[in-house]
Amino acid sequence: MSPKRKSYSAAFKAKVALAAQQQNKTISQLAAQFKVHPIVISRWKAQLLAHAEQVFQDKRSKKKSDDPTHDELYQEIGRLKVELDWVKKKSELLD
Repeated sequence: MSPKRKSYSAAFKAKVALAAQQQNKTISQLAAQFKVHPIVISRWKAQLLAHAEQVFQDKRSKKKSDDPTHDELYQEIGRLKVELDWVKKKSELLD
């Protein structure tokens, strides 16, 4: 039976990634200190650097949602109504 995978808390990951970012110790020294594989530390550090700007993002700014707006919905309703009228007209001509 294989050993169970370890899971680390977000606080622990942040602590290790920040320590790696400070570069006071090498990745190998940090791996020995925190008992984590050096590749994992490098991955956490890369994630920290990639997503650091999200910490300072203004949460109050209005985000564009993927939901269609009212205007888009009314346009689609109008287009579908025209198509339905056209199909009805064509079906009357075939009868």
